[in-house]
Amino acid sequence: MPIRTTLARLKPSTYIEGKSVRIRPPVTADYAQWSKLRGESREFLTPWEPSWAPDELSRAAFQRRLRRYAQAARAGTGHMFFVFDRKSGDLVGGCQFSNIRQGVAQSAVTLGYWMGKKFAGQGLMTEAVVTLVRHAFDRMGFHRVEAACLASNAPSRRVLAKSGFSAEGTARKYLKINGEWQDHLLFGIIAGDPVPAAK
Repeated sequence: MPIRTTLARLKPSTYIEGKSVRIRPPVTADYAQWSKLRGESREFLTPWEPSWAPDELSRAAFQRRLRRYAQAARAGTGHMFFVFDRKSGDLVGGCQFSNIRQGVAQSAVTLGYWMGKKFAGQGLMTEAVVTLVRHAFDRMGFHRVEAACLASNAPSRRVLAKSGFSAEGTARKYLKINGEWQDHLLFGIIAGDPVPAAK
C-alpha cells in the first residue's frame, strides 16, 4: 500500500496531539525558541549528533533548514516536526521521518529525534515517539519504522524500548557522529506490533 499524503498536506498550524505533547512542522516563528533551546543544550547534544556548523544557530541556517524540510516533504522523502509541551507551549525537542522508501520496502521510514537538556528524563520524547509511530501506522500507511542510536546512549535506547521498538542488530560505522564514524544499534517496529500507550 502506498504511503498516504496526510503528512505532506499537514499545515504548520495543525498539531498531532499527544497526552502531554503537541507535534507540528517547524515554522519561521519558531527560530527564537529553537536557537535558545539548542544553544542551551549544545554540550548535552554534542555526543549524539553530527558536528555542528560554525553558523549552526544563526537565523540564516534555520531558514536553510526550513527550506530543506519543505523540499523533502514535497518530494515525499522526509518530514520534520517540533515537539511542544502541551501545558507550557515550550519547544522541547524535535523528531524527523527521513529516508522514506516505498516499492519493495513497503513504506519504510527512519525516525530520528533530539531533546533539549532541561526537558530530558520527563517522558516527553517517549510520548512524542509513540504518538508519531501511531500516526505513521494509522494515518500514513507506513509498514515499518526504523531507528538507530549509539550503544552508549542509554536514554535513547530506553525511549525506543518504551515505544515498542525491537533491537535488530548493529550497523558498523553507520553514521558520522561528533566527527567520527560510529557503530549504531538498530531498532525497528512494524505495523501490527504492539505500540504502548503514551504515559
